[in-house]
Amino acid sequence: MISSLSLMATVQLAGVAVFAVSGALAAGRKSLDLLGVVVIATVTATGGGTLRDLLLDRPVFWVQQPQFLMVILAAALLTIPYVRLARPPEKFLQAADALGLALFSISGAQIALAAGCHGLVAVMMGTITGVVGGMLRDVLCNEIPLILRKGHIYATAAIAGCALFVLLRLFAADLDRDVAMGVGMFTIAALRLAAIAFGLSLPVFQLPDDRTR
Repeated sequence: MISSLSLMATVQLAGVAVFAVSGALAAGRKSLDLLGVVVIATVTATGGGTLRDLLLDRPVFWVQQPQFLMVILAAALLTIPYVRLARPPEKFLQAADALGLALFSISGAQIALAAGCHGLVAVMMGTITGVVGGMLRDVLCNEIPLILRKGHIYATAAIAGCALFVLLRLFAADLDRDVAMGVGMFTIAALRLAAIAFGLSLPVFQLPDDRTR
């Protein structure tokens, strides 16, 4: 049976790999060179976790464990020949981003809980871990970040999944941690993928125009 520690490491490694792929795809759409692909992939995969670790005053994960950088580099470089051989569908980038969001958000929330943070702080840290890398990717690629696009269910999915995970950890003590993580990740991925597939969006708050009063 896989230990909880090894499962957590697997989730984090999978998260950086998927986010690195989404960063490489975004760089490819902007026709960046090889260095640009690696830079965007690295920023996407490390941005959220770096900010989380700085806020929690803990060693930055990729500085302490350089294997994360190796995984990022491998994922980015393998994405290039894959894209050349088989052009991915238009929504492949969004799907990869959704999986990275699920993996990273829950791992971030778990790290915050393990550090003794309040449940609300854990939800915030999980959301930061999941969304900041994608925000930096979009800004560097001169795109409006997904989190800021009108009505998009993005950070909302991360908040919902992290909140469910934290509630299960705090109020369902008999439930295995790995099961709670799985439920949280499934919730985030399902909400985000459903939003992509069916065009789901949040209501938009808009002040009435003075001329309509």
